[in-house]
Amino acid sequence: MKKLLLSFLLGCLTLSADQINIAVAANVSYAIDELKSEFAKLHPDTKVIVTLGSSGKLTAQIKNGAPYGLFMAANMKYPQSLYNDKIAITKPVVYAQGALAYLSDTKQDFSKGIDLLADKKIKKVAVANPKTAPYGKAAIEAMKNANIYDKIEQKFVFAESISQTVTYAVTAADIGLIAKSSLFSSKMKQYKKGVNWVAVDPKLYTPIKQGIVLLKDGAKNPEYKLFYDFILSKKAKDIFKSYGYIVE
Repeated sequence: MKKLLLSFLLGCLTLSADQINIAVAANVSYAIDELKSEFAKLHPDTKVIVTLGSSGKLTAQIKNGAPYGLFMAANMKYPQSLYNDKIAITKPVVYAQGALAYLSDTKQDFSKGIDLLADKKIKKVAVANPKTAPYGKAAIEAMKNANIYDKIEQKFVFAESISQTVTYAVTAADIGLIAKSSLFSSKMKQYKKGVNWVAVDPKLYTPIKQGIVLLKDGAKNPEYKLFYDFILSKKAKDIFKSYGYIVE
């Protein structure tokens, strides 16, 4: 199955001089179109092909030979692993810092803080798979630090990525712990701060520093470096800020 998947990826991601193929953590899916649009203004001849997914799964694909030239991960662990294995040709650099938020399709009493998750009215809690999604790992860490994990573990509905968690939070669950950045998408305007969502206390989890690296395939095409530099530019940082990320 892995060989078939890799063959499919190799077939779909054909490298060309004016096309770059990048792997992007699912939480960036809400900002990536605007980032691509601004990059296109600077480099109109470069076509950016994006593959979205959980950082863990994208890392596994890269280690199995998927021809991505650049990786935007949801934390520093996975790009560091690729650098240690000499698959990444640059050390991981933080491009943005993410945050967790609660999201519900119905009005919630967020004055309870994270203890809301233990409320009897909350039957299901959507969480990203902590084994492959850094935001899922941060969510579990927050619940453990608040000493409610054991009380609510049976309520969890696991999603494969943080973007899928957003869907589950408003369909398959009563509430979810999601990437705050998703709430700044135009598609999420119906969800109101203080009514449907609030940020999770950042003191409850380790800061989610998101890392970017150039990969071996990126060395073959200078346009990867152009996109890498753009993501670290002031323009890109302003875009990340507009989606609720923290940038230095």
